[in-house]
Amino acid sequence: MQDQYAVIGHPVSHSRSPWIHSEFALQLAEPLVYSLLDAKPDAFEQTVQQFREQGGRGLNVTVPFKQEAWAMVDQLSDHAQLAGAVNTLSFLSDGTVRGDNTDGVGLVRDLMQHQGVTLANKRVLILGAGGAVRGVIQPILEQTPSTLHIVNRTPEKALELAKVFADYGEVSAGGYDELATLGAYDVIINGTASSLGGELPPLVASILAEHCHAYDMMYAPEPTVFERWCQEQGAGSVSNGLGMLVEQAAESFYIWRGVRPNTAEILRRLKAEIAA
Repeated sequence: MQDQYAVIGHPVSHSRSPWIHSEFALQLAEPLVYSLLDAKPDAFEQTVQQFREQGGRGLNVTVPFKQEAWAMVDQLSDHAQLAGAVNTLSFLSDGTVRGDNTDGVGLVRDLMQHQGVTLANKRVLILGAGGAVRGVIQPILEQTPSTLHIVNRTPEKALELAKVFADYGEVSAGGYDELATLGAYDVIINGTASSLGGELPPLVASILAEHCHAYDMMYAPEPTVFERWCQEQGAGSVSNGLGMLVEQAAESFYIWRGVRPNTAEILRRLKAEIAA
């Protein structure tokens, strides 16, 4: 008998998660089926409950329900607690629901395993202070960068995040107008949604260190406007969030099944499919 998993969101038809998890299951001979679950905006908990009643074992949660998922669980992982959002629900044998957030782990694994980028003792700059950024700060700080600076169009939001995570590492924050005074960074992560609209945050070339790696959490078949700008300014390397998508899925799979997929081949094939 095959265990049931799904990704829940609205809309969700574009999600690559069913393909990724199905490939993981084939690779590891795990008996499961992974599907799409579209929930109406006012029926998230009801849809989750119906899935559980039909024997569902776990769900990945995507927009716009990550905060709702955080509020409905019985247990939260440390990462999910601080992120204020849940992207992985596990329905446990004792009837309780556990919530995890694997986004930050996915980003860090992509940087380290697929991009060859280490974060220890590096100067890291994050653009944006929304939910996507909040979910990745703690896993980045666990890699002990020398400093992590957050900038946002509304500096108060960035300062609030810095305060939340102050106990976990060297975190500072401010606005884009200060960038020219801050020096160069080894890793720059775009956590804004600007790339979706083809817009570039108000950046200055002086933020790129000589061998800087620029990372856009968004992904598209072609390089994003952020990736292109960083390349034009002489960044050492650039990448987007496709590897993060695969790695956060692998972490969810491990939470559910207790086995970890080999992601390199899956990522290679997904890149080829999207490029085509």
